[in-house]
Amino acid sequence: MNLFPQRNKYLENWRFLVLYILIALIFGFFLFRLFDIQILQGEDFIAQADANRTTTIYDYSVRGTIYDRNGYVLAQNVPSYDVVVIPAYLPDDEGDIQRIFRELSELIDIPITTGGADEDVVRSFTPCYNDLGISEIVYIATTNWPYQATGVQCDVSKEVAMTVMEKAADWPGIEIEITPVRQYPTGSLTAEIIGFLGPIPAALEDYYVEQGFVLNRDKVGYAGVEQSLNDILSGKNGTRTIEVNVSGEEIRNLEEPIDPIPGNDVYLTIDTRLQSIAQEALLAQMDEYNFYKGYTTVNSGVVIAMIPKTGEVLALVSIPTYENNRMEKYIPGYYYEQLAADPQRPLFNQAISSELPPGSVYKMAPALGILNEGVVTPEYEINDPGLITILEKYYENDPGTPRQYVCWDRNGHGMVNFMWGVAWSCDVYWYKVGGGYEDEVPGNGLGIWRMGEYARAIGYGITTGIELPGEADGLIPDPTWKRTTLGENWSIGDTYIATMGQGYVLATPLQVVNSIATIANGGKLMNITLVNRVTEPDGTIIQELEPSWKWDITTDPVINVYEGNQATGELKTVEPWVIELANEAMRLVVTDGTAETEFAGDPYNSAGKTGTAEYCDDVAQEKDICKSGLWPAHAWYVGYAPWDNPEIAVVAFVYNGDEGSTIAGPIVRKVIDAYFEMKAADTANTP
Repeated sequence: MNLFPQRNKYLENWRFLVLYILIALIFGFFLFRLFDIQILQGEDFIAQADANRTTTIYDYSVRGTIYDRNGYVLAQNVPSYDVVVIPAYLPDDEGDIQRIFRELSELIDIPITTGGADEDVVRSFTPCYNDLGISEIVYIATTNWPYQATGVQCDVSKEVAMTVMEKAADWPGIEIEITPVRQYPTGSLTAEIIGFLGPIPAALEDYYVEQGFVLNRDKVGYAGVEQSLNDILSGKNGTRTIEVNVSGEEIRNLEEPIDPIPGNDVYLTIDTRLQSIAQEALLAQMDEYNFYKGYTTVNSGVVIAMIPKTGEVLALVSIPTYENNRMEKYIPGYYYEQLAADPQRPLFNQAISSELPPGSVYKMAPALGILNEGVVTPEYEINDPGLITILEKYYENDPGTPRQYVCWDRNGHGMVNFMWGVAWSCDVYWYKVGGGYEDEVPGNGLGIWRMGEYARAIGYGITTGIELPGEADGLIPDPTWKRTTLGENWSIGDTYIATMGQGYVLATPLQVVNSIATIANGGKLMNITLVNRVTEPDGTIIQELEPSWKWDITTDPVINVYEGNQATGELKTVEPWVIELANEAMRLVVTDGTAETEFAGDPYNSAGKTGTAEYCDDVAQEKDICKSGLWPAHAWYVGYAPWDNPEIAVVAFVYNGDEGSTIAGPIVRKVIDAYFEMKAADTANTP
């Protein structure tokens, strides 16, 4: 009997085969992984290893200084002394550490401990700006970045900083870090021009990181020229590529360090002295008007002064404004929310962004048109009875609805020619020449299409190009715009009101002063600028103002020729005599017209134009004062001097100021007078 049955050779072979296959698969898997790690992903892992042992340090660049035209500092960098701790360099002895904490606590008035910090506090930890004690700050830093400096208290006094530096040997691990802080010496006087800095916005992180900025550290412009000229002012951070160990300790430089490039300095065209006088004049006039009324009725306005021949802005005031020097170190959340919630919108630069009805100052656009197009001659007289009635029609077969249009002087001005039409700002005269009236001004007068051409020619409806963010372009309406926007046809009444600079016409205060400056300087529409020159930190000039203009309406054909309501495709210029006569008419405004009283005894031979623009915005509707005959009005006045060789042009706008000549006129006169007084003083003080 066989006690050991014969084994099945096929079964044994099958088992060995399975075993061999399994071993082969295991070795194959490891070989594949080895190939994958070393060959396929080798470069990635090398890069990750390099990333773990290398880091890039970005050294601060110095932001450029902003000056006014006379070298007065408007924005500069000042050192901020920050007390920081580097946990890895603290003593090993716990007793020494506690001694340092006690002495430091007494010096900077921060508790040694606040009893610990929960996860939420740790997660939201911000160096310097927290309620933690020194021990908690050191614990967080030790856990996360032991070899990096972590702020304990920022912006300490110079005396405290010197004390910490003197105790460097006794306080290892405690140091002073000096960082630049933006300072605005003129504060609210120039805030609407200068703006302020803030952290890099989330939406622009990729852009600024590509430029070498550091998130949560570097700041960028948030408003004013700090924003618009950010690329010029910011410079470029320096870089150091270094090797670090697993704890983050610096071992050595791996590449040659690149030094930071400081930002360039910018000299603005602003004269801080005139800016101060303009702001003071506006505020004083508003206070006086409110006192006269017995309650606060005006609290916002604009003053802009410029040099007509160069386009340089000497002063730009927007009230209400804000204190940008409260945002030097950081933007206080409560203050920013307060500004953002203010219905008067102090962060909104009204000088360049408010689109407003310009009122009668706009009449100088159709004034050029009616003479250049031959609608009337300068001597032609039109009757102003104080009130006229027309049939308001919206389509060809419309029987029309009678509608009355009145002059600001209900008694009328009698027979009025071009010069007195401007000087007295006679509304009926402008109704008739703008939109036509029976046999007195046949047809449609100048008409809305041609009127728009002359308005655009002197700067309405287009941006000026000033170096400030948020400039608006206003609105020059026409029948096509009304039909597509409002779904309504145009009427002769729309043309009448547009001739007055009201209805759908909108403009910024900067456009208004530039339009009058265009006429004052003989027809050149200047490119408006705030930048006088840009220099390197050593004073080398790299960019200097070269006055330029968009066009000269007396030599550059920019006026479309119309036949009826259709443009022919031809272009024409404005005759020089038309410009000269317009200037003479605005001189008459001051000597014998609507601004005669306010400019009595004017020693600088100024010219100008008054404007009182009725309006009905959200504020007026809430007060229920948008009623026929009772509508509120804005006050405008634009003046320049001397009228035949202008050195300065000034616009004043007072929201809800009612009468242009009496409210805005005195502001302009104060600024013009101050300009020439300063000029005389500067001349006398110049060797």
